[in-house]
Amino acid sequence: MAVTARSRDELQAVVAEIASTGRTAMAIADDLADPEAVDRMIGCVEDTWGTVEVLVNNAGIGSSQRPLPLVDFDDAFWDLTFAVNVTAPYRMTKRVLPGMLQNNWGRVINIASINARVASLHGAAYTASKHALAGLTKATAKEVEGTGITANAVCPGVTATRLNDKRLEYDAHRLGKSVEQLESEASPLGRRITPEEVAFTVAFLAAEQATAINGQMINVCGGRVVQ
Repeated sequence: MAVTARSRDELQAVVAEIASTGRTAMAIADDLADPEAVDRMIGCVEDTWGTVEVLVNNAGIGSSQRPLPLVDFDDAFWDLTFAVNVTAPYRMTKRVLPGMLQNNWGRVINIASINARVASLHGAAYTASKHALAGLTKATAKEVEGTGITANAVCPGVTATRLNDKRLEYDAHRLGKSVEQLESEASPLGRRITPEEVAFTVAFLAAEQATAINGQMINVCGGRVVQ
C-alpha cells in the first residue's frame, strides 16, 4: 500500500500504523496541486509493486480552509480547490486506468462528499468541485463497464477531522451556537461521522465482492442526506 500527502511526518505515522498490522506500506510526500506529482507518485508505486490495482482519490481541499460568500470568494482558492478536488483525481485515474484495463481488474474510489448532492453555505468551490467529482466518477464508470474495473464515490457527511473542526468553529461564530451543539446536529446520529466509518466503506468497495457496484455515490452521513 502506498499513502501520499504533503506532510512527511504524518505519512510516516500512517506507514508505521500499517506496518504494525503486518502489512507493507510506502510513504510518498508530494503535492497534488502540482500536475507533475501524478507521474512521480504512480511511477514510484509501479517501480516497487507494478500495476496499481486500487486507487483511492482522497486528497481534497474543503470549505473550512477559506469559507466566504460567493460574492467575496477568492478566485485563487477556487482554482486551487478544483486543481486538487477535480483535476488531480482526473489525472490519477487517467494514469492508472491503462494498467487496470490490461489486467481486467481494478478499483477507482473517489472521496466526494454529501456536498456532491446538496450545497454548502459559503463553500461554492467545494460544492462545485464535489459535484464535478461525482460527474467524473460516473463518466469513468461508464467507460469501464464490463472490464472488471469499477469506479464509485463515497460521500461522507460532517466528519470528525481537524479540517472540519475549523468549519464548525466558523459556523458556531456565524450562527451564535456552540461547537458542541453543531456537533450534535451534524447527523441524525447526534454526532459527526468518524473517519473509520468512511474507511470501512472504501475497503468494502475495494473488495472482490463489490464487483456489482459501479458508478454509485454512496452516502456515509447517518441519514443526513437521503438520496
